[in-house]
Amino acid sequence: MADMKAPTPPLNALRAFEAAARNGSLTRAAHELSVTQGAVSRHVAQLEQWLGATLFVRTRRGTALTPEGEAYYRGIHPAFEQIAESTRALMRRPSLNTLRLKLPPTFAIRWLVPRLARFHALNRHIDVQITTSHQRVDFEREDVDVAIHSGPQPPAGLHARRIFGEVLLPVCSPGLFERSLRLHEPADLAHHVLLCSLHRPNDWPDWLKAAKVPHIDGNSGLKFENSALAYQAAIDELGIVMAQYAFVADDLRSGRLVAPLTLRAETRQSYFMLYPEHRKGTPKIKAFETWLASLDMT
Repeated sequence: MADMKAPTPPLNALRAFEAAARNGSLTRAAHELSVTQGAVSRHVAQLEQWLGATLFVRTRRGTALTPEGEAYYRGIHPAFEQIAESTRALMRRPSLNTLRLKLPPTFAIRWLVPRLARFHALNRHIDVQITTSHQRVDFEREDVDVAIHSGPQPPAGLHARRIFGEVLLPVCSPGLFERSLRLHEPADLAHHVLLCSLHRPNDWPDWLKAAKVPHIDGNSGLKFENSALAYQAAIDELGIVMAQYAFVADDLRSGRLVAPLTLRAETRQSYFMLYPEHRKGTPKIKAFETWLASLDMT
C-alpha cells in the first residue's frame, strides 16, 4: 500500500505511465521520453507498486490498459496537458527587453528604420523586433507590443497616439525632372508615367481632383505591391509617384527626389501608435512612445 504521507506518486513514474497510456505503447513512450523501453517498464512497475494496482496487462500485441489504468489515465492526462500548455505559454512570454513592433511596410522602410538608430542610442537595453503587414493587429492573438495603424481614426478599445497625418504630393527624380520638357503644371502629368501602390488606389485620383485635372486617369501607369517600391521606382527615374510627404521628406531635403508641382493635398488618414490600455506604463512601450513624441514630424 502506498505511504499515505506521500503527496503524489513518483513523478518520473507518473510521466512514464502517462506517455505509455497516451501512445498505447511502451516503445513509443520510450522514444518520446528519450529513454529505453526497459526504463519505461520499470517506471510503470514502480507506479503500480506505489498505487497497489495493476495498470497494464500484457497482450499478444504488447500491453493494454486495465480498467483501473484507463480510469487513472483519464484522471491525470488533463493535468499533463495543462502543464504542457502552461509551459508553452511561459516560453512564448514577451521578453522584458524586447519591443515587438508591427508596422505597415512603407512606414517601416521609409520612416521608422531610418530613425531607429536614434531610439537604440537612447535605449540600448531594448531590443527591437519588426514585422510588417497591411493587416490590422490583433493583440489577443499576436505576439506584438506596439502596432502602427493607418486610417481616419484609431480602432476603439486601444490606447492610441497620433503620429502624423497624410499629405500627398507628386515627386520624381531630379534627372527625370531636368529632362522633362513639360512638367510645370498639373495638366502636364498627362505626358508622364504615373507610379503608385496597389494598396493606395485613391492617391492619384484624390490629388488630381484637388488639382482640378480630373480628366487624367490616375489609375494608369505602373503599380507596385507597396509604396516603398513605388518610391524606389521614382528614384530610378521610371516615372512620377504620388507620395506621402512624411515618407519622402528626407529624400526631398537630400535632393534624391524633387517635387515639381507645389500642390499638397491633405487626406483624412493619419498614422497612430497603438497598444492595449493595460500595457500603458510598461517601460519598453513608454520609452518608445516618449521617443516618438520627441521627434520633429515636419
